[in-house]
Amino acid sequence: MSRFSSNLSKLVLLSLVLVIYCLESATCNARHRRGRKQEPRQPSIQNSYIFNVLDYGAKGDGTTDDTKAFEATWIEACNDEGSTIMVPPDYGFLVGPIIFSGLHCEENIVFQLDGRIIAPTNPKVWGSSGLLQWLEFSKLNGISIKGKGIIDGQGSVWWENAPLEDQGDDSEQDVYAPRIVLISSTSKRKMPRTRPAALRFYGCSNVVVTGIIIQNSPKAHLKFDNCAAVQVSGITVSSPGDSPNTDGIHLQNSQNVVINSSDIACGDDCISIQTGSSAVFIHHVNCGPGHGFSIGGLGKDKTKACVSNITVQDSTLQNTTTGVRIKTWQGGSGSVQGIMFSNIQVSDVKTPIMIDQFYCDKRKCRNHTAAVAISGVSYQSIKGTYSYKPVHFACSDSVPCTGVSLSAIELNPSPEKKHFYGPYCWETYGELRTNTTPPIDCIQPDKRIPSYDSC
Repeated sequence: MSRFSSNLSKLVLLSLVLVIYCLESATCNARHRRGRKQEPRQPSIQNSYIFNVLDYGAKGDGTTDDTKAFEATWIEACNDEGSTIMVPPDYGFLVGPIIFSGLHCEENIVFQLDGRIIAPTNPKVWGSSGLLQWLEFSKLNGISIKGKGIIDGQGSVWWENAPLEDQGDDSEQDVYAPRIVLISSTSKRKMPRTRPAALRFYGCSNVVVTGIIIQNSPKAHLKFDNCAAVQVSGITVSSPGDSPNTDGIHLQNSQNVVINSSDIACGDDCISIQTGSSAVFIHHVNCGPGHGFSIGGLGKDKTKACVSNITVQDSTLQNTTTGVRIKTWQGGSGSVQGIMFSNIQVSDVKTPIMIDQFYCDKRKCRNHTAAVAISGVSYQSIKGTYSYKPVHFACSDSVPCTGVSLSAIELNPSPEKKHFYGPYCWETYGELRTNTTPPIDCIQPDKRIPSYDSC
């Protein structure tokens, strides 16, 4: 063989080796870019993929900041439709404020929460003025949070420094409830004034939240803003009854929502339904302590509010300040229509049935003629015990409540209490379809057609 042929053979062999090396290097680099210690993508039964936060550097020891690891996991999972993010059991993950954004994200992602996610208590993490939410899922279609895990907001460090004016419903003092001042002289860390909601969904559709526990949120526990097609089931919300403004579930500008089979204990409304919400179905929810199931407050600062087609049924309230409530500020506009409260069991509830169109966040508010109109409200089979007043209907002089109907109402004084008031009605029009206990004879026959802004 000539020297030329020999060199050519060596050159061909060297080229082949280089090609193989490059292919292997590309594969290795791709794996390196994924930042995994081990091959992370495991096909599931549905041919989706599982992304474990531990594979992206999360420690899960409860003290190491795992925020970046959660961010990295989310970025990878977003690339695959139907993927699952795994937060495994037996770990506690310290995670700072984070947005799981749907920008450039695939659909139908599952956040499998079986471990514990813990909020930081270092004020520096939250900035000088604070943030409105801690964990946020934004602009996603088909997002599910499932599992038996816990979201722990560690809210006590916030509650003890909460200003008095921020200790009511939705950042306003609920003057109907006892005023609570939680200030600790031994507190070493002063948290920012603005307190975050624990878990918020913004601009999402086809949302499922099931099985998880949300506890000790600095403010509201679970919020849905501008969402559609929401299902919440089998969750537990747990905070002390004196924790300020800790709504259990807060709905705003959201439609087609089902909430069922859940237990909610908090320091504010168990479920709060705000403007822009419609087609909401709540059933088999246990509330207490808390401020009950509330629509509003609506119409603050002369704003327009629209709420319609809300049903709450087959639920219980125990040791709450109110049971089923609609509350609006004077001066607002819009309407509340098509409301059904049915088969509600109350136990030692301060005022089980309430409409308050004079809601006020101070001890005294200026009178206004305009009001959010309330019409078509049905109360059916509400039974149990009250500790203050069975029914309180305080409606606007200029825009009275109309179409209010009551049937099978059986409310008796709590045996442990001594001072009670009878039913109260002001500018309330409707009908009693059955006899009630106690007799609610202050309802006036419907004679007026409500005049309200179209919503």
